[in-house]
Amino acid sequence: MIEATKKDINQQKKTNRSKVKTGQTRKKLALIGSGAIIGFLNGFFGGGGGMVCVPILQKVLKLDAKHSHATAILVIFPLSVISSCIYIFNGFIDSFPLLTVGLGVVVGGIIGAFALKFLPPKVVRLIFAIIMFLGGIKLII
Repeated sequence: MIEATKKDINQQKKTNRSKVKTGQTRKKLALIGSGAIIGFLNGFFGGGGGMVCVPILQKVLKLDAKHSHATAILVIFPLSVISSCIYIFNGFIDSFPLLTVGLGVVVGGIIGAFALKFLPPKVVRLIFAIIMFLGGIKLII
């Protein structure tokens, strides 16, 4: 009787480990697929991958708003560098807007990164939602 119980317990442990591995595999596949979509959007539109990346990080990995935004920036950075190189080699970059807007982006990025540290996650989510909403309206109009 005791041996039968030990066998049942061992079988249950194997089943639980199998479920955990299956769940982890699905999560990894979902993240890889999501990454491919994010990369495509960033390359195709020249940006915007972060707008998709943040909600994915929040839903799939259960990251809070601050960690999702910070991680999205690091995910998007190499994509932006690669996309930029392709655009430069294809002659789609004008130097004047690059320098003027680029300077503003650097200053704004620094300010935004510091603000992210101090703003509560709820405020970060609200700001992100408003920007997403306004961006969607702008595309429709």
